[in-house]
Amino acid sequence: MKSSTFLVTAADDETATLRDVVDQQVVTLSENPGLAADEVIEATVEPEPPLEVAYQIVELERQWEIPVERSPESPTTLARDIAAEQADGEITKRERAGEGEVHVLTVPDAEAAADDVLDDDATRERAARLGVDRVSVRAGDGVVSVRYLPN
Repeated sequence: MKSSTFLVTAADDETATLRDVVDQQVVTLSENPGLAADEVIEATVEPEPPLEVAYQIVELERQWEIPVERSPESPTTLARDIAAEQADGEITKRERAGEGEVHVLTVPDAEAAADDVLDDDATRERAARLGVDRVSVRAGDGVVSVRYLPN
């Protein structure tokens, strides 16, 4: 048995595939109990005998979505100041006052980098690990700010 937080990476009417956000283990469920792709769950899973290749959910404690959205706003002054002190391709991670984190990336093409962040499962996985409720991505002038925020 394994209890953890999982990202639902794929789901159809019959099965679902989960990835543990802590250790990245991939688990395929033999039956889908109503999960949808991109949802996050806290659950206990166990392998099904006799082959123990597919898993089943023993207990589903929580099921929710973490929206990852593009903000029309530019990166904050703090994000721009952080970016000014780092080279292209670097990232700085800072805890937010209260809860969550802010990641500041310095890149040549901020729009393309922001699109990559929006499409990357790792963004949702990180949000689930941090225990936040939403992610806001801002881009402008070689800077991408990824804000992991409480509700």
